[in-house]
Amino acid sequence: MRQVCFAAALVCSCFLVPATFAADNTPPEGFTALFNGKDLSGWYGLGTFDLKKLAAMTPEDKAKFLAGELATLKEHWTVDNGELVNDGKGAYMTSEKDYTDFELYVDFKLIAKGDSGVYLKATPQVQIWDTTEESYWKMGANKGSGGLWNNGDASSAKHPLVKADNPIGEWNTFRIIQVGARTTVYLNDKLVVDHGILENYFDKKGPLFPKGPVQLQTHGNEVRWKNIYVREIGTDEANALLAEKGNDGFTSLFDGSSLAGWAGAVDNYEVVDGAIRCKQGKGGVLHTEKEYSDFAVRLEFKLPPAGNNGLAIRYPGKGGDPAYFGMCELQVLDNEDPKYAKLDPRQYHGSAYGMTAAPRGYLRPVGQWNFQEVTVIGSTVKVELNGNVILTTDLATVTELMANTPHPGKDLTSGFFGFAGHGDAVEFRNVQIKSLAK
Repeated sequence: MRQVCFAAALVCSCFLVPATFAADNTPPEGFTALFNGKDLSGWYGLGTFDLKKLAAMTPEDKAKFLAGELATLKEHWTVDNGELVNDGKGAYMTSEKDYTDFELYVDFKLIAKGDSGVYLKATPQVQIWDTTEESYWKMGANKGSGGLWNNGDASSAKHPLVKADNPIGEWNTFRIIQVGARTTVYLNDKLVVDHGILENYFDKKGPLFPKGPVQLQTHGNEVRWKNIYVREIGTDEANALLAEKGNDGFTSLFDGSSLAGWAGAVDNYEVVDGAIRCKQGKGGVLHTEKEYSDFAVRLEFKLPPAGNNGLAIRYPGKGGDPAYFGMCELQVLDNEDPKYAKLDPRQYHGSAYGMTAAPRGYLRPVGQWNFQEVTVIGSTVKVELNGNVILTTDLATVTELMANTPHPGKDLTSGFFGFAGHGDAVEFRNVQIKSLAK
């Protein structure tokens, strides 16, 4: 008997229901088997490789490269009695399909001195190793498998919370929940990583890839695998999983039915279906009645095609553009609309407008709700979008400004939080704030 998690849509909780697996490599309802128990169908070969570099290859170079990887895959991977076996060499087993938010089950079995891992979105890795091998202890093997071992030393998710490995020669089960870069790992039904950030191995300053394949690592010793099941997580469930984590201390800024507690351009906004919406053709700053210094904000937002709005940070409330007269405006923008194809990078979604650029590619499709958390401490601003940290900036260090336009408000230490409408029907809901002032 195993536990499978299905989060109720729009409910910020995760309940467990028991699922009986009828036979090896037979997925439970709602899951797809990545390994059919018979052959290597649905997989290709790829080692530790930057997906951006792979995407940048010419079709001819990419085909040649992957052909070589496939050759080593077939040389070192076999199927034995319904088990996927690797001899410790060759390319990694790589799913043909890419995944964004997903739940994954993987069974694995090691021999003595085993060392391997599961790559998520082609990124190392959920660590697997022989925890009794003393030569591995200096690397942390004595703490157990399941940690995000390639994270930096400062990461709380680098090593597992508890040691949960079964003895060498016995089967182990991973259950992995991936939402954006947020990773939760259970090993043999014990929580070993709790909503940790999987760091980008290839770009230490950048976020994890928006999507990518699942990979099974080869690492010098035999590993056996079976019961590899995946379930894609939809938008509502992903947002619910993000909302239920780290929510202590937040209070609601929006009652779901009125604009009570808000000031500024109140007449230019409306409440529709439990969301604050900027009226089409209207704009201005709708802001809180209370000022904040250091704080964190959580909210969901939905963009119409070509939608444009912004989050006003430490807005002084005296009129003027919050992008310049507030500490900053964090862009809320439909990046993919052709209308915005030639913007300055500091104008795209999540950017501190005109000052610091956030990478693109992490918004959900237009018409879907996005989950975003913003943390403002002193002169620093962090933006986490759909589980991915897309901006970490210290505005006090910014000296190069777009079009050399002054930002007289960027050094403000307190102000209002709000929405900076630009005439598009952008919607916001589940708006919460937590003061971080000392």
